[in-house]
Amino acid sequence: MFEQEIAQKLKIDGVEQSEIAALLEVPKDASMGDLALPCFRLSKLLKKSPAQIANELAPLFDGCAFLESAQTAGGYLNFKFNREEVAKKLIETNAQGEKFASSNEGADKTICIDYSSINIAKPFHIGHLSTTVIGGALCRIFQKLGYKTVGINHLGDWGTQFGKLIVAFKKWGDRAEIEKEGVLALNKIYVKFHKEAERDPSLEDEARAYFKKIEDGDAEAMELFHWFKEITLKEVEKIYDKLKIKFDSYAGESFYNDKMQCVIDILEQKRLLTLDDGAKIVKLDEFGMPPCLIVKADGATLYATRDLAAAYYRKKEYDFYKCLYVVAYQQNLHFRQLFKVLELMEFSGAKDMEHIAFGMVSLEDGAMSTRGGRIVRLSDVLDKAVEKALKIIKEKNPQAQNATQIAQSVGVGAVIFSALFNNRIKDIVFSFDKVLNFDGETAPYLQYTHARCRSLLKKGGEPDLDKVDFSAISDDEGYQTVKAVLAFPDAVKFAAQTREPCVVSRAIIDVAEKFNRFYISHRIADAAENERAARLLLAKAVAQTIKIGLGLLGIDAPEAM
Repeated sequence: MFEQEIAQKLKIDGVEQSEIAALLEVPKDASMGDLALPCFRLSKLLKKSPAQIANELAPLFDGCAFLESAQTAGGYLNFKFNREEVAKKLIETNAQGEKFASSNEGADKTICIDYSSINIAKPFHIGHLSTTVIGGALCRIFQKLGYKTVGINHLGDWGTQFGKLIVAFKKWGDRAEIEKEGVLALNKIYVKFHKEAERDPSLEDEARAYFKKIEDGDAEAMELFHWFKEITLKEVEKIYDKLKIKFDSYAGESFYNDKMQCVIDILEQKRLLTLDDGAKIVKLDEFGMPPCLIVKADGATLYATRDLAAAYYRKKEYDFYKCLYVVAYQQNLHFRQLFKVLELMEFSGAKDMEHIAFGMVSLEDGAMSTRGGRIVRLSDVLDKAVEKALKIIKEKNPQAQNATQIAQSVGVGAVIFSALFNNRIKDIVFSFDKVLNFDGETAPYLQYTHARCRSLLKKGGEPDLDKVDFSAISDDEGYQTVKAVLAFPDAVKFAAQTREPCVVSRAIIDVAEKFNRFYISHRIADAAENERAARLLLAKAVAQTIKIGLGLLGIDAPEAM
């Protein structure tokens, strides 16, 4: 806010305007001002003391309309903004509508984001929550900044487990039951296979034989393989719809089966492969890592081989600017190895690959667990959150219209926000009571604040811009709220830079908290005409900012609650 205007006035020989803008910082002590220029890094260049530089630069701002003052303090030049001039920026903010906080910095740049990556024929569980909502939020944040994003669900759809599943289906499965119960039924017979295989090891041989049939394109085996995928995707799409998740590609492991040999050939040509007990590996000792296994002694390829092939394919297909992998931190070593091997292969996109690691999600109690307490289905978590939200809404507002629809938005939003409020690397213990709190740092709190603002605008009407008295929102509570709103675009940019959706979450929590302090201290919809116009202008900006922020996270902003 006003950084560029300040940088333009600070014409310093040998220093670019962008460099000056980058030096500006927010003082830790708010009483010192809204923005400060530390002059210490300029001292060597200008051959003057920081204090002397600050004193010489201060007069450049005499009579500056957007500043209340520009004062020196040691080696700092501190700027206090004119609060009413700052508040006037809300008019521009509101005029931008849904485009507020948008930019075109990512024009003509494509970012591939590999996330969620579910396993075929296995339940979509609570452990998939973080990768799914972090990846979805990053897609929307980058899109907001003008990037083209390619959301990729790298399906776990290959391996001997599919041979096991075919054996299990042929021995104990019922097609009608599986069509009805979906993945739960598939998981049930898969678990049964392992129990029976302990008593009869020959089942493992049958499974390997059936997987070989899949590899060879056997008609019956392929029909079952594709049916298992269809059953799984049909079920998970319902969850993705609730979470507002869309993918551009479902190219999973099986997609890269005919693309791995090219990668192996490159490794051979560059003499990176070493034979080790019949297996082909890339030694990474000098980089402090164990070897990366490329081909097993029996000729089978691995997850790493397919990931190498996927990297080459994505670069050729999308010419990505960045390729991000939203995968739990347990896979840190895998990605370090992957990226190092790509670098050794002189892959053109090697420096543009990033592992976006995150922590684990667990529940406070085991009441939600299914099938003996080992799997907590995400659909169950979402359903229970919606059920609890509906109960709370009916208690708080028995006359609420569209209560079921609102509960869906609140319940699902609460679950999403629980995974996006803290830094992604932090482990999360999920608590229904905490995430559905209307008074804490939660999605319901944000949704309720948005609905409160919309209610004020419905009662007070659209603000008349010809009658705005900006002094009515220039006191401490109003000014802090205005600044929080105007800081939002920078928060979106910083969230993209750091790959941290929680920056957006905390930015809109800050807006909501500061507006609610303002709301408690001031009359709004029934204030005097000029004051009402200004305060409704602020309420409109707050509602817009919260709605945009929630939207970036994949959360609804109900008009009423």
